[in-house]
Amino acid sequence: MQILLVEDDISLAEGLQKGLRREGFTVNHVSNGADAIHAVDTNTPDIMTLDLGLPDLDGMDVLRRVRKKYPDLPVLLLTARDTLDDKVAGLDTGADDYLVKPFAMQELLARLRVLERRVSTTASSEIQIGDVCLDTATHRVVINGTNVELSRREYMLLKALMENAGRIQTRANLESRLYSWGEEVASNTIEVHIHNLRKKLVQDFIKTVRGVGYTVKK
Repeated sequence: MQILLVEDDISLAEGLQKGLRREGFTVNHVSNGADAIHAVDTNTPDIMTLDLGLPDLDGMDVLRRVRKKYPDLPVLLLTARDTLDDKVAGLDTGADDYLVKPFAMQELLARLRVLERRVSTTASSEIQIGDVCLDTATHRVVINGTNVELSRREYMLLKALMENAGRIQTRANLESRLYSWGEEVASNTIEVHIHNLRKKLVQDFIKTVRGVGYTVKK
């Protein structure tokens, strides 16, 4: 799941990126409103977290512009503005959720998991497809009642495929969910991850759509 983090407090942004990446999210960061709008236009994320106090544009203006073009993009406001009027204005303008700073990382993660479920094909933290069960809350993968150890990238890849069961995921799409901007990605990286992942899963769980990408059937 790719998150666009819009935050001008660099130390806070760095901390959030580390915490979110540990939880299996891919995070890209921008520090102003103009860059946020450009990022959404060029590489639309799965979720955007948006600070309202930005140095160039007010976050509410960013929200209006993004919402006009991308009505289905989940947006979580992370802001120090804590009055009831601020919260109502943010939600009425189109935010899906509103979290006041300072906040606990666990609460942010819980709210992001709710937004995750809105954009995936699942309705709970557990994704069960055949004999494979993946729990996005605990990061556990269980096959026929047995825990399976996956690397962080393998878990992220399996999660991306299972969240979008029945939809073909291209290599470029999967790379965007596993790697942040600026990370070096070899040309065969996804193929290597798929190969290693298949050895740990049930046979034919991940299907190759030749010349297009990969999919997991519902």
